[in-house]
Amino acid sequence: MTDVQTETRRPSGPATPPGRSVVQRGLFTGPTADIPDEMYVEVLAGHAERRRRHVKVGAFGRVSTNTYFGRFPASYWQRWTTATSVRFEGRISGSGRVMLRASDTNGVPRTVAVHDAQTENVRLEARLDRFLDGGGLWVEIVTDDAELLLHDARWTVEAPATQRHTSIVICTHNRADDCAATLAALADDREAVRLVDEIVVVDQGTDPVETRPAFDEVREALGGQLRYLRQPNLGGSGGFTRGLHEVVTAAGDTPTDALFMDDDVRCEPEVVVRLASFAQYTSHPTIVGAQMLNLLHPTQVLAGAEYAVLEDLTNGHVADGAVGESDVTAYFPDGTKNVQDRRVDAGYTGWWSCLIPVEVTRTMGYPLPLFFQWDDVEYSYRGRAFGFPTVTLPGAGLWHADFPWKDWDDWHRYFNLRNAMITSALHSGFPVRHVAATLGELLARYLLSMNYGLAATLIRAVEDFLAGPDVLADGGVSATARIREERSNYPETVMHPVSDAPDLGAAQMPVVRAGGKPTRMKAVWAKRIMQQVTGRVPFHEGLVGAGEAHWWHVALFDRVAVTDAGQAGVRVRERNPELLRRLGRDGAKVLVRLVREGDEVAQRWRVAAPALTGADNWRRLFGTGRD
Repeated sequence: MTDVQTETRRPSGPATPPGRSVVQRGLFTGPTADIPDEMYVEVLAGHAERRRRHVKVGAFGRVSTNTYFGRFPASYWQRWTTATSVRFEGRISGSGRVMLRASDTNGVPRTVAVHDAQTENVRLEARLDRFLDGGGLWVEIVTDDAELLLHDARWTVEAPATQRHTSIVICTHNRADDCAATLAALADDREAVRLVDEIVVVDQGTDPVETRPAFDEVREALGGQLRYLRQPNLGGSGGFTRGLHEVVTAAGDTPTDALFMDDDVRCEPEVVVRLASFAQYTSHPTIVGAQMLNLLHPTQVLAGAEYAVLEDLTNGHVADGAVGESDVTAYFPDGTKNVQDRRVDAGYTGWWSCLIPVEVTRTMGYPLPLFFQWDDVEYSYRGRAFGFPTVTLPGAGLWHADFPWKDWDDWHRYFNLRNAMITSALHSGFPVRHVAATLGELLARYLLSMNYGLAATLIRAVEDFLAGPDVLADGGVSATARIREERSNYPETVMHPVSDAPDLGAAQMPVVRAGGKPTRMKAVWAKRIMQQVTGRVPFHEGLVGAGEAHWWHVALFDRVAVTDAGQAGVRVRERNPELLRRLGRDGAKVLVRLVREGDEVAQRWRVAAPALTGADNWRRLFGTGRD
């Protein structure tokens, strides 16, 4: 059994003992009322009153913090930090039994320590020595005929030898209300805000955050901790990099971390405590990311850890053993909780909330000026090449708009494809024939699905990759305007309210369900191509749901309304053999160029990368000179 130290004393206040640091707080409800309490503490028997900083367990009750936010990720602390033990501390009023519990790699629980408490401060300590492959720690409380109140709960670790500093960077673009709300959530949690030197807001929008009354309140509350900067829109990579540059410049010789945070998240301020504290103890500089929780489905984790397959130009793959997109308050048939016990390694971590030590930036440079999409992927994979790991920390999370509810058929797809090729060229062997075949299959799907604008977007992305590093000269500003203009020439890229779908009335849009995925795929490819070219399709008109808009199904129509992934309307696609032939021909030409020129172009990207990621290039883009 893990070595345990149990210490109790009479209450003398919530202060953490000298020489120790709070690395995780015990919270029992979310920052807003619409977050289920079961994300923080679960009532297993009887009745309990749950509040943000305390839980009151009624007589003959049982509660457990074996929950997403209630667990201490012991495995990650043992693997990545210098901490050798962790202590659970809390103030008890009333009486009951407090148990420190642990799990192993497979989620099987064990008891580490038991203490019968009566109106006292309790400390339960466990060594971090049996969690290397997986497992976590949590607390369970059991009462008999009296109630028990636990408050000021926290997990503490012996203070680090060197104290690191943290500054938050928020990038925003025309989401003024969202950004103000995120700042207000941080400002309301003074305990979390005390851990940071600055909150740097980089506003790149035409609807400034500073025009909102809520921002004035935040500015007054944060005082000198808030720094607000305006600059032209350089995308997410430009906004975050400006903040990172400010943090690196201000840090001097002080060990400092920049904590990125999106503007449109539902903020759990505890993410600041957990990421900043974890970084205090890492054995060497580490990129530390928070997990993304789905905003519309707040008990779902997007992924416990993600990786990219650079040769396939794909990201968002869930690491083996990690929690996938599922309900983390649910149980498996064997009775174990759907929480991440197995320790998994991340290939990269998203910038919805991500901590980057200044040592990393000073060693390997700033992010690439990709505007947005794949900038976070590229930075983590570059970090790996320089010996800096990326860790996605369980239990450190905030809520972000659900990715499955975002439609692929948008101008963003240009950056996704182009930047995936750039990242692959920089950090893989970049097998040009395989990459070209992957893009060719995508192109064929888009054309058969009558996604002509998306096909044109792919072609432009390949052309710009082949043009080489000069396409990043302005940080992506001209590319954004151009791809939007080009896509406007394709009517199916426009979303319409279903009641206003062009030339499709209600009676003309019967729902046509998709069958199962074909087994003889090559034969289906050939058949659908002939049907689209000749017009001999089974259906003239219809409506297809977003989840069934597979290429082999949509290709069966002359004209079809496809539901947008966000469920706000439809896009009307119409068969156009002329466009199919022209875009197919243009796509084939550019993919032949990719095979012929790809190796040479990839080498040009590798040679240019240090200059593109250098401080001088970014200062030029910021317009701040060489200060």
